[in-house]
Amino acid sequence: MCGIVGYIGPREATEIVVGGLQRLEYRGYDSAGVAIYDPAAGLQLRRSIGKLGNLLQRIGREPTVGCLGLGHTRWATHGGVTEENAHPHRDASGSIVVIQNGIVENYLELKANMLADGHHFVSQTDTEVIAHLVGHYYQRTGSLEAAVRQAVAELRGGNALVALCIHEPDRLVAARLGNAGGVVIGLGAGETFVASDVPAILDHTRSLLFLEDHELAVITREGAQLSKLDGTPVSRQPVTMSWDPVAAARGDFKHFMQKEIHEQPRALTDVLRGRIDQDAGSVHLEDLRLDDAALRQVGRIYATACGTAWHAALVAKFMIESLARVRVEVDYASEFRYREPVLGADALLLAFTQSGETVDTLAAMEEARNQGVPSIAIVNAIGSQAARVADGGPLYLHAGPEIGVASTKAFTSMLVAAYLFALRLGQARGTLTAAQIRIALQALVELPGKAATVIERAVPVCEALAERYHRVSNALFLGRQANYPIALEGALKLKEISYIHAEGYPAGEMKHGPIALIDEDLPVICIAPRDHIYAKMLSNIEQVRARHGQVLAIGTDGDDQLAAKADRVILVPATIPLLQPVLTVIPLQIFAYAMALRRGCDVDQPRNLAKSVTVE
Repeated sequence: MCGIVGYIGPREATEIVVGGLQRLEYRGYDSAGVAIYDPAAGLQLRRSIGKLGNLLQRIGREPTVGCLGLGHTRWATHGGVTEENAHPHRDASGSIVVIQNGIVENYLELKANMLADGHHFVSQTDTEVIAHLVGHYYQRTGSLEAAVRQAVAELRGGNALVALCIHEPDRLVAARLGNAGGVVIGLGAGETFVASDVPAILDHTRSLLFLEDHELAVITREGAQLSKLDGTPVSRQPVTMSWDPVAAARGDFKHFMQKEIHEQPRALTDVLRGRIDQDAGSVHLEDLRLDDAALRQVGRIYATACGTAWHAALVAKFMIESLARVRVEVDYASEFRYREPVLGADALLLAFTQSGETVDTLAAMEEARNQGVPSIAIVNAIGSQAARVADGGPLYLHAGPEIGVASTKAFTSMLVAAYLFALRLGQARGTLTAAQIRIALQALVELPGKAATVIERAVPVCEALAERYHRVSNALFLGRQANYPIALEGALKLKEISYIHAEGYPAGEMKHGPIALIDEDLPVICIAPRDHIYAKMLSNIEQVRARHGQVLAIGTDGDDQLAAKADRVILVPATIPLLQPVLTVIPLQIFAYAMALRRGCDVDQPRNLAKSVTVE
C-alpha cells in the first residue's frame, strides 16, 4: 500500500527521505509529501498530488532544510486524491506530524469524539485522526512516545505509523499494530532510518531491525529502542541484509516490468540455489521447520493467496497432488477466514505472497494458527511479516526486489518454489523415488535457459501482435489443467496494465458461456502445449476458428499442427508437463507489456493498483 520513510542524523533529511520514497513509489502514487524539521527553519511541510515528480518540483521551488524528517507516498483509502488528504498530517497544535500505512477501522467514532471536543479537521483521512489523537495525548503527557503509545491503543485495524514532534527533535517514534505493512529500521553510524520496505534504505545501510505486531520504536541517531505497546522492553538483534540496491534500479530497461521479465532466468536460478542435490536425487529446503515425520502427517493442504499469487497456488495444486498425492484446496485469502474453515489436525496452510505483507494472506495464516495448523509461506520479501509468522518456516523465492506492480519474476519463481515443495513433500512421504526426483531436478536445472529462449523469441512476436491488436476492447484466454491458471494470469496481466477487459477460462468450459463472445474481432489466446490433453485443446481451437475468432496460440517446439490452426503461434521449449506453465506464462507477460506500451499506459504503476495490498 503506502510508502513510509523517515530519517534522523547529521545529513540533510530531504535528500534521503525523497530518495527512499522514489524506491517506494510503487507502493502508492496518488500523492506524496515530506515533513522536515530544523530548529531555525521550523517545521516545513511539502505535499503534492499525483506522482512523486510533482513533489520534487515543489521542493525545487520551496526547498527544505533539516536533519530530521519523514515522507510518504499514498494510495488513497479514506478521502479523495487532494493535497489536503496527502500525508504527512498535523495535529491540532501543528507541532506533531504523522504518516501512516493502513486503515483505522473506528476512525469515524474517534473523529466524532474529537469533533465534540472542539477539534477541527482539514482532511477526510483517517490518518489526520491519528495525528490529532497523538496531539491530544501529548498535551497530557508531554512525551511523544507516551502519546503514540496511548493513541495506538485506541485504534482498531492494522496500522503502521511514524510520528515527529518539533518539541522532541532528537527522535522519531514508530509503531506497528496488526498486519498493515512493514516497519523496518536501518541502523547507521550516528544516523538511523525507518521505512515501510527494505529497498527504501538499502542505499544507506544493511543493518536492519524489523518491528513486529504491537511494537513501538523510539528512533534516535544512536539507534532504536524497541518495546511492546504495553511498555514491555523488547531486545532484538539487527539482521544484515544482502540485497544490492542497484537491483532496484531500472538499468537499461524502459520499465521495471520489462526488466523483471528479463530477470526471470536469473530469478529461476536463484530459487534453486542450495536446494537441490541431483546426485542424490533429493531436495533440501533449509528454512522449513517441518521434518519428514511432520510432513508425513499432512493429509490436506490449504493453499491461500491473493491476485497473481492465487494463480500460483492453483498451479501448485496440480504439482502437489500429482507428486506428493496430498489433497489441496485453494482459497482466496480474502475469503478464507470468513467462511469459518474447518481445517483439521492433519492440515497445513501454504501461503503464497510476494510482499509477505498482504493483510488478507496474513489473516489466513492467523486463522490457521488459531486452529493449531502450521503454515508455510512461499514469499519473496526477506524478513517480511509472513516469513516471520510462518511457524512451518518460509520458503524464500530469492527473486530480489520486484518493483513493477504487475508481478512477473515473483510469479514464475513461486511456481518453481511450489514445485520444489511438492518434490520435498513427495520425498518425505515416499511417493517419489530418488530416480524420479533426479528427472524432475534435471528439468528444473534446464528451466532458466529455456526461459531465456522464450523471452528472446516472444519479444519481437508480441511487439508485432501489439501493433495488430492494441485497439481491441476484449480478449479471451483459454487453457486446460495446469495451464488454466496461466490463462487466468494472462488475462489478469493484460487487464492490469493495458486496461483491456480480458477473461481467463478453462477451455473445456468454453461452450458454457464464453463462446458467445467469439467473433472476428476477438483475440483468443490459447495455451496449447503438447501434453496428455493436447488433442482436446486442438478441438477447442477448432471451435474458436469456426466462429471466426483470432487464434493466438502458445505451443511447444516442433508443433506444426498448431501452427497450421492458429493465426499466430509462439513456441516455447518443451519441459515436463508440471513445469510447462513456467514457460507458457512468459509470452503472456510480454504480450501484456507490449500491448500496454503500444496503448501508452503506465506500465509500472497502473491506475488504482499498488504493489502490496495491506488493507482489506
